[in-house]
Amino acid sequence: MLRFSLLSLTTVAALTPPGHELVLCDENVEPLDFDAQVDVVGVSFMTALAPRAYEIAARFRHRGVVTVAGGYHPTLCPDDAAAHFDAVVVGDAEPLWPQVVKDIEAGSLKKVYRSDAPCDLATVPVPRRELTAHTRRYYATTAAVQAGRGCVHGCTYCSVAAFHGGTYRARPVEHVVAELKTLPRNLMFVDDNIIADPAYAHTLFTAMLPLKKKWVSQCSLTIADDPELLALARQAGCRGMFIGIETFDGANLNRVDKNFNGVATMRTRIRRIRRQGIGVIAGIIVGMDNDTKHVFARTVRLLDEARVDALQLSIMTPLPGTPLFAAFERSGRITSRDWNAYDFRHCVIAPARMTAEDLQDGADWLYREFYRPWRIALRTLQTLVTCGMIPALLGLKLNLTYLGDIVRERIAGRNPAVAHDPASATGWRSRLTMPLQACVQGADGCRPD
Repeated sequence: MLRFSLLSLTTVAALTPPGHELVLCDENVEPLDFDAQVDVVGVSFMTALAPRAYEIAARFRHRGVVTVAGGYHPTLCPDDAAAHFDAVVVGDAEPLWPQVVKDIEAGSLKKVYRSDAPCDLATVPVPRRELTAHTRRYYATTAAVQAGRGCVHGCTYCSVAAFHGGTYRARPVEHVVAELKTLPRNLMFVDDNIIADPAYAHTLFTAMLPLKKKWVSQCSLTIADDPELLALARQAGCRGMFIGIETFDGANLNRVDKNFNGVATMRTRIRRIRRQGIGVIAGIIVGMDNDTKHVFARTVRLLDEARVDALQLSIMTPLPGTPLFAAFERSGRITSRDWNAYDFRHCVIAPARMTAEDLQDGADWLYREFYRPWRIALRTLQTLVTCGMIPALLGLKLNLTYLGDIVRERIAGRNPAVAHDPASATGWRSRLTMPLQACVQGADGCRPD
């Protein structure tokens, strides 16, 4: 449920000039053949996978193979990546990759390739999905589509805003629709904020109505402020949205320049989205500067009350290249530069109002508590009644995927605000009381604040 065919390599493949044989490898689903007889190896990676990318580059360079880096970490930390690769592509690949290939052929490869401006998305080719046909069964879907890139918001922790310089660009609607017509009914948009330009989103959703697709994507909470656009998204086939809620604390939102989320109306807006039959996967960050050790239990309670369908939990992680990283670095609060730990599941900072141990343990505890089997069962029932069968099934599969991760990794943690976990002492009846009451109070997800 958490794997989908990423567009980076399939798009780069489509950009490659004719006459070259291409092989794609996604180490999430298949092993990499270090003995492969190749001339060039290109690696796309984010920060947490930088050490593995550097290992790959070292082993191929030892054999005399040309190596090229691209993606988020090489773009935001080009000097770091350049120390390990023969060349680094900074930013969008579309205006740069064909030239990289030509320079390799001519023996004139440069160390760093940068474009002067963001690329025109009208020039983006359809990704070569056939190159992932042999691994299709390992993905939730290979029908991943991108309509636009970037985000107009400037949240200080966000690598998307840093990568795209706070810009948002969209493909021509007719190009997107033509691509959608070639794909199966169920798909996903990988846009970071599919409603970043509401007028564009309105046009896109309207054009999608005859296609009868079912899809999920990501967007900001502000979709709830536009009833017409929200209803149109549902009519166009939207059944789930990942939304960066981040925190239920207004001071935290202000500190990261995301006060447009509006704590006072947050739960009301989430319910408004769910009433349209669109499930909500909430992104939550713990360890922000106004968080104390009480944030973990409070977050579980508020997520229950908001009726979110799933949770993607992150420990506050300043990614290199973002304003947040620069601020933490200036204040001496970066405690680790082991990029392996920058996976949002490990504490790499000195928190402001708790210890690093409390942050790590509390995050693990919150993760486990949210995905207790009884909570999953209640959420599924609530989603079935409020949003319908498709969001309920998607939510259940996603919840079970996260639960499997917790079991496999033996994640437990502790609530640092109490000496022991009260739930373990009061039994299952008291743990069920609040969610069952909430369930019968309003099937549409409403509960008096």
